Amino acid sequence: MNKDEMEGKWDKTKGTVKENVGRAINDRDMETEGAGDQAKGNVKEGFGKARRNIGEAIEDIGDKIKD
Repeated sequence: MNKDEMEGKWDKTKGTVKENVGRAINDRDMETEGAGDQAKGNVKEGFGKARRNIGEAIEDIGDKIKD
């Protein structure tokens, strides 16, 4: 797991908490902010996964070239 994936997971968790607290105290702004944080986290985590997959593919190509 890389930095982007970890930050994405953190943003998603933080967003879930904000959304739930906002819903519980009837604060629409906090609820909406939480949903936005979750969306940002999904994007960041997805970018991190893609970046990791590309890195792994490049390593595999390098290993095949060495053989």
